[in-house]
Amino acid sequence: MEQRQAGGSGLWVSRTALGTMTWGKDTQEEDAADQLTAFVDAGGTLIDTADIYGGGQSERIVGRLVSGVVRRDDVIIATKSGHTPQGFRPCDLSRRHLLAALDASLRRLRTDHIDLWQLHVRDPDTPVEETLAALEAAERAGKVRYAGTGDFAAWQFATYAAWQRAATRHAAAPIVTAGCEYSLLNRAPERDLLPALGDLGAGLIAWSPLGRGVLSAQYRSGVPGESRAARAHMAAYVEPYLDERSRRIVESVCTAAEGLGVSPLAVALSWVRDRAGVAAAVVGPRTTAQLEEILALESVELPREIRDALDDASSAPAP
Repeated sequence: MEQRQAGGSGLWVSRTALGTMTWGKDTQEEDAADQLTAFVDAGGTLIDTADIYGGGQSERIVGRLVSGVVRRDDVIIATKSGHTPQGFRPCDLSRRHLLAALDASLRRLRTDHIDLWQLHVRDPDTPVEETLAALEAAERAGKVRYAGTGDFAAWQFATYAAWQRAATRHAAAPIVTAGCEYSLLNRAPERDLLPALGDLGAGLIAWSPLGRGVLSAQYRSGVPGESRAARAHMAAYVEPYLDERSRRIVESVCTAAEGLGVSPLAVALSWVRDRAGVAAAVVGPRTTAQLEEILALESVELPREIRDALDDASSAPAP
């Protein structure tokens, strides 16, 4: 699998990342072990998790598998902190919370360091300099190698990056990535986030490159019984992309897939994965069979005319 530089940093990651949001919930540990083994065997390195996934279960499973199924040195562990669903406010990027959350993640992950520690969500009530001081403290303690952001707007990312660069000539725990949903169904990052990342020397980690599963074309004729949209806890997540605009884009993807002799999934994933500025696209298969289908697409590259046609078909903004 191709390895890519995360922005202008010294961190290199596989261009396809293994998302683990379903681990411990829809994906049991035995299946997760099979997925991780297949992913690493294919050359994948970047594993994406978060402290709130499954109430910490995702991190616990990653920790057990990385210490037992694959070698720690063969993977890049990326996790996130900042959401506080059990707290008195929904997010917290204070020094107190972040450093406590980091130690808890390290215990669950059974490791002494996080390769990429991401601020999951912006906290408007904590000063930027306090959050950045927590990142620096984590790096100086040897607990974090690189830092990134999660669900930040472009101006918010730029604010944090600018503060960090102003504070020190050689920033500790440099912010080298930003995570954002990006697909043919959601091209919002192109308006300002991707240009900001390019200017500041950071890379994009694209979430939901398959449009929450809709771009695989599995919903063309309704909602399959085993799909995410059929699950009570995931239906609201998929529903926004089951509209008429999305249907038209899916049909364009299917047309391209038929012409190239590949699956709609291959077309949608390749479109995102090979966009300028994308360091990695995160896939979140529930089963090993789904992951193996994705891994088999590593060699698929879209011709320029197909990419241009898909750009035109998906250029209308989402409502």
